[in-house]
Parts: sequence; structure tokens; C-alpha cells
Amino acid sequence: MTPTPAQPRPSRPVPVRPAGTGAADAAGPQVCDDMTVEVALAVMAGARTGHLLVCDNDDRRTGLVTRAQLTTVRDGAAYTDRLRLRDLPRSSAPAHGTGPLRDASAALGAPAA
Repeated sequence: MTPTPAQPRPSRPVPVRPAGTGAADAAGPQVCDDMTVEVALAVMAGARTGHLLVCDNDDRRTGLVTRAQLTTVRDGAAYTDRLRLRDLPRSSAPAHGTGPLRDASAALGAPAA
């Protein structure tokens, strides 16, 4: 087997989303609701964003979580490393909901997809 040369890394970061996307797409990276809280926090750190759009298995947006909300859940007494985003309580408040998983359409000011 002949080794193939590695692709050179771009000198500047590649954007997370293409330019010209709509407001709903500009909200941040999308993740599946079966992701654990710990992995979601790692994705946020890697993407250098403070929030994630949460989608179900059919790629429908089901909510929006922020780093602060997930950190609060992780630091709570009921936290386990198996807690998934779909298991988080929901809140329909548009900006500062009491539950960690906010309704994405309300948080983005757009109709649900």
C-alpha cells in the first residue's frame, strides 16, 4: 500500500456556515438530540460558539441550548454522564427560559421548520 500525502490545513479557519444563509441557519451548529451534555459542551468549545441548535433524528429543530445552560445542568446534583439533550426540560420562553432546552423557533424569532 502506498501512503498518500496528507492534505495541507488551510491557513485560516473555515467558517462553520456558508455566507448568505438565513437567520435560522445563522444560529449556530446543529446537533442531534441524542448527544450527551458533556459532548455538546465539547462541540461548543470546538466550534467556539456559545449555543447549539438541537435537532431530532429527522433534522427538525427541536430546541436551542447555551453553554451556560448546559454548564448549570452539568453542575447540578441530578447530572449523570448519560444525560442526553433530549432529556433536558423544555421551556418556551424566547430568550431566558427556565429550562435548558428552549424552543428554537421562539428563540430565533422564526416559525418552526
